[in-house]
Amino acid sequence: MLLGVSRVSIARHEWEEGSRRLEAVRDDSHRYGQLLELLGLVHAELRKRVGQSYTLEGLAAAYGDSERWAYDVLHERAETPGWPPDLTTVVAAAFDAYQRGAIDYEP
Repeated sequence: MLLGVSRVSIARHEWEEGSRRLEAVRDDSHRYGQLLELLGLVHAELRKRVGQSYTLEGLAAAYGDSERWAYDVLHERAETPGWPPDLTTVVAAAFDAYQRGAIDYEP
């Protein structure tokens, strides 16, 4: 913990920022569609790695290593060319969506 801020609080802030960045391109339907495709791939992998019963603390712990495995997943499966600059946004937005299923989730 850094100055009274927990790892979960920091991670949740980053996740929410990722969702905001994703939503900022909603008016560009082509680009938004590409990002949603990537988000779906990361979300599916997250479900495999974290499971269906988890806490926010456990999810925040999984977030620490997520860009490495997300890069591998998108490299193998993404149909969208040129996605690497979007990796951080897509990963954060996927975690933001997934946090709502945590057993201890509170908005």
